[in-house]
Amino acid sequence: MSDTPSSAPDGVAPHSLDGLPGQGRRALVTGATGYIGGRLAPRLVEAGFDVRVFVRTPEKLDDVPWAGSVEIVQGDLTDAEAVEHAVDGMDVVYYLAHAMAGRGDFAAAEAQAAHVLADAAKAAGVSRIVYLGGLHPEGELSHHLESRKRVGEILLASGVPTVALQAGVVIGSGSASFEMIRHLTDVIPYMPAPKWVRNFIQPIAVRDVLHYLVGSASVPPDVNRTFDIGGPDVLRYGQMMNGYAVEAGLKQRPIAPLPVLTPWLASQWVNLVTPIPRSLAVPIIESLQYDCVVREHDITDFVPAPEGGLTGYRRSVRLALGKMKAGEIETSWRDSSVYGAPSDPLPSDPDWAGHTVYTDDRERDTKASPAQLWKVIESIGGENGWYSFPLAWAARGWMDRLAGGVGLNRGRRSATTLGTGDALDWWRVEKIDRGHFLRLRAEFKAPGRGWLEMTVEERPEGSHYRQRAVFFPAGLSGRLYWYSILPFHGIIFSGMLNRIAATAEQEPEPVQ
Repeated sequence: MSDTPSSAPDGVAPHSLDGLPGQGRRALVTGATGYIGGRLAPRLVEAGFDVRVFVRTPEKLDDVPWAGSVEIVQGDLTDAEAVEHAVDGMDVVYYLAHAMAGRGDFAAAEAQAAHVLADAAKAAGVSRIVYLGGLHPEGELSHHLESRKRVGEILLASGVPTVALQAGVVIGSGSASFEMIRHLTDVIPYMPAPKWVRNFIQPIAVRDVLHYLVGSASVPPDVNRTFDIGGPDVLRYGQMMNGYAVEAGLKQRPIAPLPVLTPWLASQWVNLVTPIPRSLAVPIIESLQYDCVVREHDITDFVPAPEGGLTGYRRSVRLALGKMKAGEIETSWRDSSVYGAPSDPLPSDPDWAGHTVYTDDRERDTKASPAQLWKVIESIGGENGWYSFPLAWAARGWMDRLAGGVGLNRGRRSATTLGTGDALDWWRVEKIDRGHFLRLRAEFKAPGRGWLEMTVEERPEGSHYRQRAVFFPAGLSGRLYWYSILPFHGIIFSGMLNRIAATAEQEPEPVQ
């Protein structure tokens, strides 16, 4: 098999779905808006399954290309009635929900959700549960690894035959582990690193994870156990960083392990030099404190390896970089929900009566056509920036990172297109009417809730651009926050308005 990146998504090899193993079978996917679930659902459809997805926010699937091929059911995994409805009539249930960025007693919440699903699946006569957990050694584990192990144990004890896959570090375009490796290697020419860079890890390509997930639906009904899955390479974390460097055309990085860098300190370091927020860096780094390698290869007795074998680490990196360059990232860690971030939609204007609401509303006409103006709006953020006072935006982004927020360098999955639920720096796309309207919900740390709206209207000789910032303050601190940044609004928002319009006027007319 050639090592040249193929035109197929890096989430699955073209050869991995032989025939239609799911023909006539019904599958439920939980976590379908997440990194793995968002790739698994369409592959189950391709494999012939009738697919139902169970999600808290169906709007996040409005713009995914496979949404019309699945049944979408709304609900929360801790809601027994909703879960009972979701599993009704299903043959296979995929449990892919994890509180990676959870705080507080997230382990209890994960265990509760697993119990609810296990009980509902048993009562509904589900014939197979497939769970994706993480590779781990014996003995004491980090809180996150222990929680994932516990979820697997609950499902295995459910009375429903369960396959609990235990995967190594997942490498693919948009995966949090790959992005952490990429940014650490890209940014730092010399790496003072924690001692865990010498630990052995067995990474696995996301395409191979999906191959095993699809295949696990067809294992014999008497199989109820865990299976370790990993790629063909066992590497130290430092070797993974330098393997990435070679594939990215960079010089290999000298790495000096420092025992003083605790997991907490390392997570602060990752939070500052990569887009991975501290809340997500902590569970990733905790999982790297151990040698995590495959101890048995029994999965091959039930799910043969893909034709041509498993994907090596270097090729996984090459495929991921190719997808990034082509702008073909299917799912990304960026689009996962942020713990503690506001998730309620903006109330309609009449509902504001009786509430303290601050707005910054600006508009102007431009010679640019609606298509030219929209092209600039939909590509805002990320590497293109925010068209006004970049130093102020950068400073606010660093403040947010120091406070444990997502910061401004989270970026975006695609450089040119947005969909409902997409992350965009410290915003999230709440509503998009392509060509006309974009609403972003703020996910930065602030004493209140904020939105930014951009509207395009056609005019006889161009278009009209309206830009509105909306802030619902929380108590006195929210009011003080708004007035403290008010002097900058004239610079930031007016500059943004004018630069967007001016840039649109210089854009070539998009080809229809």
